[in-house]
Amino acid sequence: MYAIVEIAGQQFKVAKDQQIFVHRLEAKEGDKVDFSSVLLTEKDGKVNVGAPAIDGAKVSASVVRHVKGDKVIVFHKKRRKGYEKKNGHRQSFTEIKITDIKA
Repeated sequence: MYAIVEIAGQQFKVAKDQQIFVHRLEAKEGDKVDFSSVLLTEKDGKVNVGAPAIDGAKVSASVVRHVKGDKVIVFHKKRRKGYEKKNGHRQSFTEIKITDIKA
């Protein structure tokens, strides 16, 4: 069984006991979180599609840890003008483990 769920503005295909990285959530490590914006569920070949979400369906997860991603370097240059600008960014992620999918 799997589901497509919207978490923090992004869609993820999740299954039970799967660990995924999502954008930073306002929850502490070890907390339980529920996501009610389930867009699609599949069980034994039977697909249930919502319009836009399935009523009564939810995905439960627990927060494993908060991490930061790899550094991304943003470099701008205009040739022959002497213009160079270097900037960096590290995205904050939350690692969650899917504990239950209720259709």
